[in-house]
Amino acid sequence: MRRFKHFDASSLDEAVSLLARFEGRAKVIAGGTDIVGTLKDSVLPEPYEALVNIKTIPGLEGIRNGAGVLKIGALTRLEDIAHNETVQTKYAALAQAARVVATPHIREMGTIAGNICQNTRCWYYRCAHNRFHCVRKGHAAPGQSLECFASDGDNRYHSIFGDVKDCLAVNPSDTIPALIALGATLKTTKRSIAVKDIFPPSDEPTKMTIIDSDEIVIEVEIPEPQASSRSAYHKVAIRKSIDFPIVNCAAVVDFEGDVVKDCHICLNAVHYKPYVPERAEALLEGEPLTDEQAATAGEAAVWGAKPLPMNSYKITMAKGLVKKILIACREAG
Repeated sequence: MRRFKHFDASSLDEAVSLLARFEGRAKVIAGGTDIVGTLKDSVLPEPYEALVNIKTIPGLEGIRNGAGVLKIGALTRLEDIAHNETVQTKYAALAQAARVVATPHIREMGTIAGNICQNTRCWYYRCAHNRFHCVRKGHAAPGQSLECFASDGDNRYHSIFGDVKDCLAVNPSDTIPALIALGATLKTTKRSIAVKDIFPPSDEPTKMTIIDSDEIVIEVEIPEPQASSRSAYHKVAIRKSIDFPIVNCAAVVDFEGDVVKDCHICLNAVHYKPYVPERAEALLEGEPLTDEQAATAGEAAVWGAKPLPMNSYKITMAKGLVKKILIACREAG
């Protein structure tokens, strides 16, 4: 691991000032479950010069419920979210997502903000010692060009909805699809922004989110769901622990009797950002949620998919997962 400076910030103002001082060459650290591995393996062509520890800032952890909004501090650990009674009762999809992130030890360290802002897990990007000069890194050594090695290489776990500026990596977060389906908002040191809007446009493949280098996530806010709504989450992975999702999905369905009044679905690990299948949502609204209708929604959810030579199986998984989640929402009532 290359040497770097480490700062324990005592306030948000101090942390922001330190990040600004290093002009993009510093990174926030909290649980460290993502960034430490990146540093140890020398993944990046230009490593960070400094880490700004925000665990030393008071008030950034905890779950508070009131006035129709659930507020989750950025440093709240995933394990605490998974076992919080209010989250389990009213925001089931988020509790279910937090419960299956990695391993118990990682959930005891990893934070909600870290899970939202984590970097891609593409094995070409993550290969130690910057072996592959991939387009997502945005920096090539002299005489070398940037490319997406998954395009002609091992693309089993990559995008089924095409590339973004020649990059086929997918978003790996477990909690993001639940947060998007639940209509969550991020509060940062600069602004409030819906979670569904934090992802960069397709001409910026080197960024996972639009969060600036001197911007810090403070809190996640989730509006209280309607009493008639139900939510659910599930992921498909090689192993039940440790592994990132091959495909994951969350849904929130608001019922009026047996009929779907409103529906929000979010698939992830299928594209560079979470994928909201609007065709499937529109198909369900105003209709009874039968097994057949759930299956039809699964088909609609992958309309327009562009699988790679090694990952067409993910389309079948996504179809089945959407159906499974919708039925889970129905049965939860």
